[in-house]
Amino acid sequence: MKTALMVIDVQRGLFDTQPPPAEADAVIARINELSARARAAGAPVILVQHESAALAHGSEAWNLPAVLRAEDGDHRIRKTTPDAFLRTGLDEVLSFLGVEELVVCGYASEFCVDTSVRSAAAHGYAVTLAADAHTTHDRPHASAAQIRAHHNATLPAITSFGPRIRALPAGEIAFG
Repeated sequence: MKTALMVIDVQRGLFDTQPPPAEADAVIARINELSARARAAGAPVILVQHESAALAHGSEAWNLPAVLRAEDGDHRIRKTTPDAFLRTGLDEVLSFLGVEELVVCGYASEFCVDTSVRSAAAHGYAVTLAADAHTTHDRPHASAAQIRAHHNATLPAITSFGPRIRALPAGEIAFG
């Protein structure tokens, strides 16, 4: 099964904040490790970037943080909704690349990560959520750690889409 890594919304305007997302440095380090392993195995790396008034295309806020290791061969997807598949061409890119499984990581656990994982399964892709490589900010109703734990527990419990969804620590995820 050909696997691709999808990195969602790791952008300066979302990470270079005060306070930053929970465990931001550790999450980006894990994403960099996943990206290196994916590239070494010949797996595509897909960088998804959100666009909004605060994250205007090409702006400093829209750009990737300098600490995120992106390469020229990585695929870039621009989106305007929490769903990385909606009106983006992502499904066509994945189909062209022969991808059947996605490893998902990034920001924000309860919004774009959650929606994109569900959408990936709805589009027929098996999904592995990198359980310690997605993050968010603390919210009034729950801490970022609680939100991440909630999604790591609930997303794999969804079976009605058909394809498997699982959550694994980044260090246990293999490509190829």
